[in-house]
Amino acid sequence: MVFPTVSGDKRRGFTLIELLVVMAIIATLLSIAVPRYFSHLDRTREAALRETLFVVRDAIDKFHADTGHYPAELNELVTKRYLRKLPVDPVSESTETWVIVPPPAESAGSGEADGVWDIQSGAGGEDRPYASW
Repeated sequence: MVFPTVSGDKRRGFTLIELLVVMAIIATLLSIAVPRYFSHLDRTREAALRETLFVVRDAIDKFHADTGHYPAELNELVTKRYLRKLPVDPVSESTETWVIVPPPAESAGSGEADGVWDIQSGAGGEDRPYASW
């Protein structure tokens, strides 16, 4: 049995030009995909913030309906089991940035000058005012 011989030493591989073309194609695809990815992350955080605000405001309303007064602080909602745990602000990723809104002035006559009537996100948004949600 005779094996064919290879004349010369021919190495197979990619040329520098081929590698540069592939890298350029990958860079072009990434330049299209990455901005969409980050805008999608922002929209997801905003949707999570809306849902968190809805749930916490609902818990505050239920607490007020059950007890006749607003909670003194957010942790009271957790200790009385209206919430399982203090929610994390999805935009700032912290539980410490919530802005507590006290009851309005017309409720102050009933002895409820202090307490948690509403919460707002303390995260600053350049193009979206999260505090007004």
